[in-house]
Amino acid sequence: MEYIVEKIGMSRTITVPSVPVTLLKLKEVKVCEVNDGVAIVSYNDGKKTNKAVEGKQKKYSLSAEFNRFATITVANTEAGDLDLAPLAEAKVVKSSFVTKGRGFTGVMKRWNFGGGPGSHGHRFHRTGGSIGNAEWPGRVQKGRKMAGHHGNTLNTVKNEIVSYDAENGVIVVKGAVAGPNGALGRLKVVK
Repeated sequence: MEYIVEKIGMSRTITVPSVPVTLLKLKEVKVCEVNDGVAIVSYNDGKKTNKAVEGKQKKYSLSAEFNRFATITVANTEAGDLDLAPLAEAKVVKSSFVTKGRGFTGVMKRWNFGGGPGSHGHRFHRTGGSIGNAEWPGRVQKGRKMAGHHGNTLNTVKNEIVSYDAENGVIVVKGAVAGPNGALGRLKVVK
């Protein structure tokens, strides 16, 4: 079963030894249509709607607050509120979030290169160095670590559930989860 969650932030437990945890808040989700365990669901992501979304809201008789649609696997057999029962017994989940985007970065930040000396007449400070060969093969090899776009990729991590507050819809998972605070992601029950 999958759920749409929002990352609240990180904290730690007060037990000894302390354990780093991430707090995730369940988004209010309406199941619109179910086909063989896969459902079209609607939720609010806080952004403006457009004409296409308004048409879908009308089709599924949803209020204006449900402005985004997604396809997830659910325990429901019919449309309505999302079934949260599988979360009560869950022990391990997979959380999928988009990592923080860092834009175009150099090799030292992107690939953790050491760089050259910072002084004494060197021209090799924060550069990647030589990228090609002289005569053979006469081109840059595939997979060469170079400067470029860094971050903003989907990252999936397996986490243990430390606690689940059904009343407030807060799930506390052990360890870190990618993305900034307030990011939306998916939570899949593994066992």
